[in-house]
Amino acid sequence: MRTWFGFIGALIAAIVLAIMATTPPAPRSADAPLGAFSAGRAMADVRQIAAAPHPAGSAQAAIVHSLLMARLQAIGLETSMAQFPATVLATERLNTWSERNEPPATLTNIVAVLPGTDRSSPAVLLMAHHDSVWASQGAPDDATGVASAIEIVRALRNGPPLRRDVMVLLTDAEELGLVGAHEFFDHDPRRAHVGAIINMESRGGGGRTTLFETSRDNGAAARVYAGAVHKPAASSLGVFIYKTLPNSTDLTAALKTGPYTAYNFAFIGRPGLYHSPLASPERLDQGSLQDMGGQVLDLTRALGSAAQLPAKAPDVVFFDVFGLFTALYAAWLGWLVLGASAVLYGVAAARGASAREVAGGAGRMLTLIVGSGVLLYLLNLVSGPQVGNYYDRLAAIPKREVMALLGCFAAAAVVFGGVRLGPGTRAGAAIPLLLLALALQIAAPTAAYVVEVPLLLGGLGAAALAHARGPAGTIVAAVTAALVLGYQISLAHQLMQGVGPAIPSVAALPLALGVLVLVPLWPVQPQRILHIAAGAALALALATALYVRFDPVSPYAAHFNRFKPSA
Repeated sequence: MRTWFGFIGALIAAIVLAIMATTPPAPRSADAPLGAFSAGRAMADVRQIAAAPHPAGSAQAAIVHSLLMARLQAIGLETSMAQFPATVLATERLNTWSERNEPPATLTNIVAVLPGTDRSSPAVLLMAHHDSVWASQGAPDDATGVASAIEIVRALRNGPPLRRDVMVLLTDAEELGLVGAHEFFDHDPRRAHVGAIINMESRGGGGRTTLFETSRDNGAAARVYAGAVHKPAASSLGVFIYKTLPNSTDLTAALKTGPYTAYNFAFIGRPGLYHSPLASPERLDQGSLQDMGGQVLDLTRALGSAAQLPAKAPDVVFFDVFGLFTALYAAWLGWLVLGASAVLYGVAAARGASAREVAGGAGRMLTLIVGSGVLLYLLNLVSGPQVGNYYDRLAAIPKREVMALLGCFAAAAVVFGGVRLGPGTRAGAAIPLLLLALALQIAAPTAAYVVEVPLLLGGLGAAALAHARGPAGTIVAAVTAALVLGYQISLAHQLMQGVGPAIPSVAALPLALGVLVLVPLWPVQPQRILHIAAGAALALALATALYVRFDPVSPYAAHFNRFKPSA
């Protein structure tokens, strides 16, 4: 009974923590204090900007330009337009969308400045793009970023003056190849006044707004974020992963031209709304808007009032702890975390563990990691070809998450279910993950925390179970399991949203770490029951994959890439 209590308590607590980590804050109403960010106020701008599709060079885009100029001038900012012709590539892409053969359009950047008390100090630049893709209202991408910038400078205008100027750059033709950003950072003389950049984007219509990219040598920059933002969502793992991807935003153009202190924010929940013809203001998650504006306002205030902007410093490990605060430490400390984890698992195995038990645990964990990765890969193949409608695959991410969850349960039940695991087996199960953490600490120290910290907590729980008397060991193991499992659930959700359509096998790592801490609390059940449950879960996962493969193209899919590949 005590073990059931620990297992159920850890599972419930983990789910609560995962919900906390992945749920945006409640939107603040339009009557919020004037110095605060209000999604209610910002939504008025979102509704006007995203009233209709407004691709670069269109008549609707010109209406949006006039609207934005009027809004920024009404706040009292120094506001101007900079116009320039579309590039050849941008013109070709726009003509492909419109199925016409028009000459290069005239594009427009909008620049506004909220003066600080020391106008000679490098400014803080808030950046977003005001164009949408063809046939999409673009409420999330990027009316949200534009409206956030406007509401942020309005809030700053109603607070104490900042030391530094706050500049607003609303770029044109981001969707056509970052054209407006390249124009500003390559040619506009005002770029010399910029010291720090905060870019705001989206690849969906909801979810937590996350700090997913920074400038290089981000130690000092990350410390400013950690100290300033009250409800953070950030990780050095995300920064590391983004560096390996071919994706780009307006910040890409900026970082090619100068040594700016830089931050990039976006949300990627409700992925079907990315570039969608249904991406209307009504479908936008206002909590995501509040999340973006709240974080960026906190950060802008900190940067704008600083005597010195963050200098280059060695990259650090950082991650938010369930949205409550940002943990941050030097990357070299990962060696100590890794060493302590190994010692704790050694302590857990010290009481009568045989080499055979340890080897058996290591073999089971290796089987789980490889087996679940292969299973998820195969299920994804069943769900549809890797080359197809990118936007349709994004819209299917929630179904793919269900598919992955069922597959992970089946793999865990088969590999670890129905067997009583002693301390030696549990410690042995940590060995493949300890080796993975070692490899990460060598090759990617700012990303290694995602394995090292769970191993440290899991080792603490394993040692407590092996040596503590009475219920103390179960309590410690349940608390550490809840913390680790809660983080792994939220991590798996984020990974599936980010790269799940192409690489669902990434869920194998959160699965392994969650199983490592949860299995010691799992009451042993008859193997026959677990195998039946695993078979049922696998059948449902396969059914979900087939449904994704044969369902019609999502109505959310962008019109310029809208087809369903033959099965």
